[in-house]
Amino acid sequence: MSEIKNKTISGVFWSATENFTNLGIQFIIGVIIARLVSPKEFGLIGMITIFIAISQTFIDSGFVSALVRKQDVTRTDYSTAFYYNLAVGTVFYLGLFFSAHAISRFFDEPQLTSLIRVLGLGLIIGALCIVQNAVLLRRVDFKLFAKIKISSVIISGSIAIYLAYKGFGVWSLVARQLLDGFLTSLFLWIWNKFIPSLVFSIQSFRELFGYGSKLLASGLIHSIFENIYLVVIGRYFSASELGYYTRANSFYRLPSHSITNVITRVAFPVLAQMQDNPVALKSGYKRMIKTTMFLSFSLLIGMAAVSSPLILTLIGEQWKPSIIFLQLLCFVGMLYPLHALNLNLLNVLGRSDLFLKLEVFKKMMAIPVVVIGVSMGIKAMIFGMWIASFIAYYLNSYYSGRFINYPMREQLYDIMPSFLIAIFMGVLVYFSGMFLPLGNSMKLILQITIGAAFVLTFSELFKLEAYLYVKLLVKNKLTTMLNGRK
Repeated sequence: MSEIKNKTISGVFWSATENFTNLGIQFIIGVIIARLVSPKEFGLIGMITIFIAISQTFIDSGFVSALVRKQDVTRTDYSTAFYYNLAVGTVFYLGLFFSAHAISRFFDEPQLTSLIRVLGLGLIIGALCIVQNAVLLRRVDFKLFAKIKISSVIISGSIAIYLAYKGFGVWSLVARQLLDGFLTSLFLWIWNKFIPSLVFSIQSFRELFGYGSKLLASGLIHSIFENIYLVVIGRYFSASELGYYTRANSFYRLPSHSITNVITRVAFPVLAQMQDNPVALKSGYKRMIKTTMFLSFSLLIGMAAVSSPLILTLIGEQWKPSIIFLQLLCFVGMLYPLHALNLNLLNVLGRSDLFLKLEVFKKMMAIPVVVIGVSMGIKAMIFGMWIASFIAYYLNSYYSGRFINYPMREQLYDIMPSFLIAIFMGVLVYFSGMFLPLGNSMKLILQITIGAAFVLTFSELFKLEAYLYVKLLVKNKLTTMLNGRK
């Protein structure tokens, strides 16, 4: 068990390092580019997002999860998955290439034709490194992945900023995505040193696809309904309004999705090793829930409270309509890590069939939300997303209660202290901003300082378990790193 604990600590540290550094750098790059590129041009990329996301889901087909979960993976398994991913990536790129004109007519944006045909090349590039990712996940080697992603983001982002400065507009955004994917793939092939064999096994394919097909279906449904809001805004409103929404979306995703990615990427391979020990599985899972939601509540509620000076300081007055979208989206994203962890448990237990059924049922709730958006506007649509998020959590938590005896009532009891501290912090920070006679940048710095001090002080005062665990993880990892340098 100590080996699993060490893998968990190391995995969380390096996964967190990669995610927060990667997203932090991307955030800074996005802020700089947002000052050089118009909201409409961001909106054009947003219109393409759903088509890229759906294609990527088919290319992966759940093979990464299948490879990570399988106890004894062979080179034949890896090679089979690799050639399948590459073949599907090529097919979907060709599909996008020939349908690009029809998509541009749908949105009434002629420029989309060339954008789709160039940006779609990222599908083939991404297919080349899917199996490489699975190899690293099985080893829980997030240290190497951190080096690769951070290097790729810095190089691609720097080039994109230069292009935006030189007036390339939307093409700087395209270059950023393509270069990031290309460099990630290149570095994985150089540093990971995994080379597929010239073999494709039908038996291996059937085994991997048997598990992954259900994840493919659920992933497809997730991709469609996760991005359907971009289609609705782009089709029924304008590229500029979609740009405001996508900027707000990228801000709130920084804490929400980065926390989720850190925890779930480490949780799946680590918890998979505990799947035959229900007591250890529940204990590890419970700790992940508490820790994740402590971070999620603090960061998302805090971001909602400082959204106005945050937007105005970082990307300027032209993005002011994004403020209300960001405030609402923060409350939608607050429970996102909790959804992901509950669904992750089903994958650990091998119940991809239930994963699929849950995804189908939950995503159907997006239909009335879309109708609300078309008839009542973007803000009403986000409020509908917030209600749907609570219903989805109820459904997700039912099965974790059933399989490992950790019902929603117990989960809520565990995360309530973190929520109360975060909500009081949010109220204090928000109202302090209203009465501070300062400029936006100074107000932002002071509000963040007040919020951080409040959370740390009261978490320490009440000995909040989740806070103490995070503190211990950081302390242990820093001690190990410092001792290693001596």
